[in-house]
Amino acid sequence: MCGIVGYVGDRDATPVLVNALRKLEYRGYDSAGIAVIGPEGLVVRKAKGALRRLEELIATETIRGSCGIGHTRWATHGEPSDVNSHPHTDVSGRIAVVHNGIIENHAKLRAWLEGRGVAFRSQTDTEVIAHLVDHHYEGDLLKAVVAVMGRIEGSYALAVVCEDEPGKIVAVRKDSPLVVGLGKAENLIASDVPALLEYTREVVYLEDKEIAVLTRDRVDFFDGAGERLSKKPSHVDWDVAAAEKGGFEHFMLKEIHEQPKALTDTFRARVDGDGKVNLSEIGLDESWARARRVVITACGTAWHAGVVAKYAFERIARIPVDVDIASEFRYRSPLFDPSDIFIIISQSGETADTLAAMRMARSSGARVIAITNVVGSTLAREADLVMYTWAGPEIAVASTKAFTTQLMCVYLIAIRLAALRGALADADAARLVGELSRLPDSARAILDRQAEIQRFASQSFNKSKAFFMGRLFDYAISLESALKLKEISYTHSEAFAAGELKHGPIALVDDSTLVVAICTQRELFDKMDSNIKEVKARGATVLVVTFDGESYFDATADAVFRVPEAPGELTPILSVIPCQLYAYYCAIQRGLDPDKPRNLAKSVTVE
Repeated sequence: MCGIVGYVGDRDATPVLVNALRKLEYRGYDSAGIAVIGPEGLVVRKAKGALRRLEELIATETIRGSCGIGHTRWATHGEPSDVNSHPHTDVSGRIAVVHNGIIENHAKLRAWLEGRGVAFRSQTDTEVIAHLVDHHYEGDLLKAVVAVMGRIEGSYALAVVCEDEPGKIVAVRKDSPLVVGLGKAENLIASDVPALLEYTREVVYLEDKEIAVLTRDRVDFFDGAGERLSKKPSHVDWDVAAAEKGGFEHFMLKEIHEQPKALTDTFRARVDGDGKVNLSEIGLDESWARARRVVITACGTAWHAGVVAKYAFERIARIPVDVDIASEFRYRSPLFDPSDIFIIISQSGETADTLAAMRMARSSGARVIAITNVVGSTLAREADLVMYTWAGPEIAVASTKAFTTQLMCVYLIAIRLAALRGALADADAARLVGELSRLPDSARAILDRQAEIQRFASQSFNKSKAFFMGRLFDYAISLESALKLKEISYTHSEAFAAGELKHGPIALVDDSTLVVAICTQRELFDKMDSNIKEVKARGATVLVVTFDGESYFDATADAVFRVPEAPGELTPILSVIPCQLYAYYCAIQRGLDPDKPRNLAKSVTVE
């Protein structure tokens, strides 16, 4: 959510800042702006709307200067507008600030500043910071920022420049990500690594309340009290091309097609040559066998992975599982047991509510396993143990390959935990591992038949509402599938356990309704068929997702999409793919951009 960039070096800063902001568009935004210090002093340009609006604004002028900061904003305080866009300046116009996060005590600070004659221009909480820096500035920008840190409350990543110190950027973070890029005769900052890759592969991840002071030739690091720190850089191995579309029309479609490889990479890293699951990276050894419960917290798509995990852990490892939405978990006075296995799932590793839940668990003595896709993320750094999904960069806002690789991780944990607990015979564990190894090829087979889903989407995209239903694992995937459709096609879509159909949802079913029935739990086919007939009798159009060669639903459904056969507990990785494709093609049919759905952001770093 929002994106910060900054540059100081020998190049013209403006094109570097705009190019870096383009790499952060996936985070979601509604305005963009830059501030550059040059011979004319501090020059600020910003505009509501897409980044191209900013580019059009600055195309007719030459903004000189080799030091600057930039921002893409997702509105929290104040509507999207030119005035509320970042950067924000102090009254004199010599200090500029960009900010991700929320300043919780901004109203109190605003009143204090107004009482001292400060006239505010915007409705934002961020403008408070610019005026506070000015209030504390006495010729040393670092000292002024340290003083401001002592007064503001909430979450923030900040970058500050001052025309009195023209070759310097001061950056600081608390609960919002910020990365420093170390170049040759140039240094940069950004909210995320993709913005830096064109310029450097050497990065330093700032921790909470750490400060970076960037100049052309060096970067100095300080703690929240202004004391000097020593930080070691990390090398980024990502291929820059991995963040490009690679011939696909949209990042989302590219990432759907990358799932076979992502699943393979995530699987192979954890299975020995003899076919046994090896999770030494998270220390899953005999000590975990004594656990009495698994607790999982996450948000959004990652929470849906947690719902699948609940079914998988209970069926495979025979251990009770609690799954909580992180924003609920952190406020409901949860009970902790030292023997719990506590799992946090997050694609970005920066989701605010998820991080808060993790910190609550750790403060209560729990040992936390993080499942995340982003090396160096806050979650990865703060958790006790980390299991990475090797999905590679995921640019589209709506998650696809990150989700299926999260599922691969939870299946591997479930199988290993089952072995430790004696809940699964060696032969059964070997069978499941073998079935997991075949899922990437099965996913590839589904993608080879995507034209069938595209055709069905062209016939049904204009339905006014869509319901997804299933039982057991299929219910879990219904939740994720409904989310995908509403995220990118703006269709009203809901998911429910099929057994709940007559407890309310059926009242909404009519001939304007699409029902997607996910049917991969063979022991419940007759139950699902009854549910399908009930919605058909009320005029709904029905798409069934089931197995290759299965004709059980042919006489009832309007359309059937088939996936390769797999054990019922492993089918979520397969059954979700046609639903991802359906959401994508519905968005295309409606003329929408599936990569950048309105009002959404890739990384939700505020509550």
